[in-house]
Amino acid sequence: MAQLARRSGGLLKPMTAAARCFSSASTDTITIETSLPFTGHKIDPPSRLVETSPKELLSFFWDMSLMRRMEIAADSLYKSKLIRGFCHLYDGQEAVAVGMEAGITKDDCIITAYRDHCIFLGRGGTLLESFAELMGRRDGCSKGKGGSMHFYKKENGFYGGHGIVGAQVPLGCGLAFAQKYKKEETVTFALYGDGAANQGQLFEALNIAALWDLPVILVCENNHYGMGTAEWRAAKSPAYYKRGDYVPGLKVDGMDVLAVKQAAKFAKDYVLKNGPIILEMDTYRYHGHSMSDPGSTYRTRDEISGIRQERDPVERIRKLILAHDLATEKELKDTEKEAKKEVEEAIAKAKESPLPDPSELFTNIYVKGLGAESFGADRKEILVILSTLRFQQDHSKVFVVDAKLVQQRGRSQGRFAECLVGDETGMIVLTARNDQVDLAKEGNTLVLSNARIDIFKGSMRLAVDRTGRIDVVEPASFSVDQTNNLSLIEFERVDVVV
Repeated sequence: MAQLARRSGGLLKPMTAAARCFSSASTDTITIETSLPFTGHKIDPPSRLVETSPKELLSFFWDMSLMRRMEIAADSLYKSKLIRGFCHLYDGQEAVAVGMEAGITKDDCIITAYRDHCIFLGRGGTLLESFAELMGRRDGCSKGKGGSMHFYKKENGFYGGHGIVGAQVPLGCGLAFAQKYKKEETVTFALYGDGAANQGQLFEALNIAALWDLPVILVCENNHYGMGTAEWRAAKSPAYYKRGDYVPGLKVDGMDVLAVKQAAKFAKDYVLKNGPIILEMDTYRYHGHSMSDPGSTYRTRDEISGIRQERDPVERIRKLILAHDLATEKELKDTEKEAKKEVEEAIAKAKESPLPDPSELFTNIYVKGLGAESFGADRKEILVILSTLRFQQDHSKVFVVDAKLVQQRGRSQGRFAECLVGDETGMIVLTARNDQVDLAKEGNTLVLSNARIDIFKGSMRLAVDRTGRIDVVEPASFSVDQTNNLSLIEFERVDVVV
């Protein structure tokens, strides 16, 4: 009988890389029939007979138990106000995340919507990264800046975590385009919900994916409610696997981890040779749409409890393990206790993680090495690298040479309240709060009327009017020529105090 082996330091390790709960489990092949047959659209469905092993079944139980416990803990943390903002939980849908990973590799890509915690964990993310991100802490997978809806793990092929309904599908098709262009023989799974299935951008992306035979699998996680709207109220045809029309589709029991594994493997083989396919995962979420939704106003509690009793993915695997005598009921209970303990340890560690430094506001905006970086004790000083920008002044006009207008905000034509100017290596902000400064473009020069440059004590100040200015401290180098009221300043580095 397989025995429980505690994972050393599991909260800091990727779930798939750590030692499993049942380390002595056999790898002998077991063939199990899926709970329901697959239904195909313009394609012959795969076999219902799925090959697995005792080790894989026990790992399925551990992985889904850990995901379930993580989401339950996130519910409590949200109610304790340790998690703020939007929070969409995945409990009930764990078989999709776990089964999909079993049928593919980390070289394949996954992109999803905002119900992303468990997908991240399945891609090799850690509990610490998950809870720290949920609580907006520095050790989070997105450094505390993304929160619940924006988990990422690019090195393992996980591209988010997206808040705009359906917007991840065109991005997923773009990932598949890159895979085909590079001849990588890998695929992309673009996940979306039934609530996003009517989005126009989905069909636009699918059309071009089919034209170019891109290796993309569109996965509709149909949990039957788009927010609080039942599928039959929102879609004339809720058979989402058929909605691709000219693109083949497959309906899968998304509460059966083995069925999901079989479908993912089948779909990957298909799209590498033929182009896109749609998988509709028939699944169910136990929580409401988000933490602000009690989840019981548009469906009955009897409906929820009925799904738990008849189709729960964790309980299905439990029954399979017991039926094949792979573990005892006590060992499975101990596994669940171990999962709960690891979650609690990760939460404690995440609470110790500091909040992101304010300087993080300026990172991940521009290409690395360009743009602005903040520094100083109070993080109110911003370093801007400008290698070719030059300022010239003639009476009340300031000429910004070799500059481009990046952005402008103003109330009238030619005048601005705020603008960004810069060269190819960076940019600087000019402000004119009373809109008295006129802005014009002459070739590669921006002309600011009613503005001035002041030179004093080795520093430069560009005053665009009496109320708005930028102080530039210690330029790396500059030259001043006062002849004929002309000032010329050329520099490679400026420290801008805002």
